[in-house]
Amino acid sequence: MPKGSPELTNARKEEIVGACEKLYQTMGFKEITMKDISAATSLTRTSIYNYFQTKEEIFLALLQREYALWIADLNAMMEGNDALTKEAFADKFARTLEKRAQLLKIMSMNHYDMETGSRLERLAEFKTVYGQSLRTVRQCLEKFFPQMDLEEKQDFLYTFFPFMFGIYPYTFVTEKQRTAMEEAGVNYVFLSIYEITYNCVKKLLGGGK
Repeated sequence: MPKGSPELTNARKEEIVGACEKLYQTMGFKEITMKDISAATSLTRTSIYNYFQTKEEIFLALLQREYALWIADLNAMMEGNDALTKEAFADKFARTLEKRAQLLKIMSMNHYDMETGSRLERLAEFKTVYGQSLRTVRQCLEKFFPQMDLEEKQDFLYTFFPFMFGIYPYTFVTEKQRTAMEEAGVNYVFLSIYEITYNCVKKLLGGGK
């Protein structure tokens, strides 16, 4: 790590991650190179390697930031509501993920590549925030549904978190994919992030009020 204040180091990391995020809006994971990321920042490619050794580490940092933003929204949901029915919880919970299309996109397409292509210390930093997201969702369940026992909360977590990997592919379909499904006779029904999340959470909570 280069010498400098923690503030400068964090600012440069954010600049690199922000450049990667902007490129990802129009380019695919495999297309983006360290050269592309460098060209979108004020840093040289050599300087970037002082902060991230691989493209995968930059994407992992972007995913980590997305998880942190989701956690903040979940905490705001808890702070802003004393009680919620199952339907109201499913609604507000789905709204928090509706804002995180990028989180879901990265998860569904590049998760394995990012983890295998990152150093242990970078992966541990990411897993710390990921673990915090699990704890925060558990805290939501504990606050709004105190009647749920340990097994029910575990079932919710270990069903919903794997489910998240499939949300993006079901809610964002290219014209090529849509045409292929039509030719194959597949009756594709469009669902938004909100709709698919709301329905899943409501079912996991048992429906009703």
